[in-house]
Amino acid sequence: MNVNVLNGTFRPTGRRFVGSSVLALAMAPLGVFGAANAQAIKPAPAQSATVLAHTTLGPLKHIKAGVLDVAYAELGPANGPVVILLHGWPYDVDSFAEVAPALAAKGYRVLVPYARGYGDTHFLSAKTLRNAEPAALAQDVIDFMDALKIERAELAGFDWGARSADIVAALWPQRVKALVSVSGYLIGSQESGTQPLPPKAELQWWYQYYFATERGRLGYEKNRHDFAKLIWQLASPQWKFDDATFERSAVAMDNPDHVAIVIHNYRWRLDLAKGEAKYAALENKLAAFPEISVPTITMEGDANGAPHPPAEAYRKHFTGKYEYRLITGGIGHNLPQEAPQAFTQAVIDADKL
Repeated sequence: MNVNVLNGTFRPTGRRFVGSSVLALAMAPLGVFGAANAQAIKPAPAQSATVLAHTTLGPLKHIKAGVLDVAYAELGPANGPVVILLHGWPYDVDSFAEVAPALAAKGYRVLVPYARGYGDTHFLSAKTLRNAEPAALAQDVIDFMDALKIERAELAGFDWGARSADIVAALWPQRVKALVSVSGYLIGSQESGTQPLPPKAELQWWYQYYFATERGRLGYEKNRHDFAKLIWQLASPQWKFDDATFERSAVAMDNPDHVAIVIHNYRWRLDLAKGEAKYAALENKLAAFPEISVPTITMEGDANGAPHPPAEAYRKHFTGKYEYRLITGGIGHNLPQEAPQAFTQAVIDADKL
């Protein structure tokens, strides 16, 4: 496994970055990145799948934060610099099963919350809309920090978690010390989500259109574990995870609100489901594609089979200290679990940018 590091904004390199139109952000499913200005680094090899299958984050804690009772893992010294690790769909906190202990060993206070609709995180009220619009998920991160009286933290995530981290960094930069975002700038809007793409790009979003139907909702309700395993295989085609590793995460999808949250998230993107008025002002800001000024490292696996933008498409959205890293060697969408050493190092390095 190799890491290609592309340094960012403050030294002219002669590299040109194209603007991030809606089309550019959705194209290039595997990403094509130039290496003319890259430096190759070979980190230590990842641990085996057998070791991963027996790694745990320890007992969970709970805290009431906003509309949720959040279940989360906490590792490391209570007075250490705070890192919050955010998972995606259809994954869970065990994507950070190696990353979190490694960061804790470096002196970080590491917090790994289950997102709404996952694991033992639950809504405080049965009357609360099971809403998964991006602003709501990002607000959950702010509410979590407020409940724990954390003024600033480094955020690191992938998939839905990277989107939430991006949003918090863009809208509340004073709360974010540094950012690590797999697949870069993932902020979007309902308007951009309704724009048609070329057929090959549309094909990758098959599950989004499946979820737009009642058949899709019922199918996911009935087959969520099999569905999740299929997504794992498609998104990380070279990752040879074992059944124990998958099943450890799959139980997080037995949350009673999981299906409602997933379906709402993807229907909202297509403007087929409404959000809540209390998040409208935030969504309006996000629709303008705000810049991210905090120190940032963006990352990508060279075998990411999930839809994701090429690095050149989002470069202009990061205006602070910045690095891009391409992780080679068959690394897919679940980068922190497939390449934990590379992800851990990115968190450490972003903190020093």
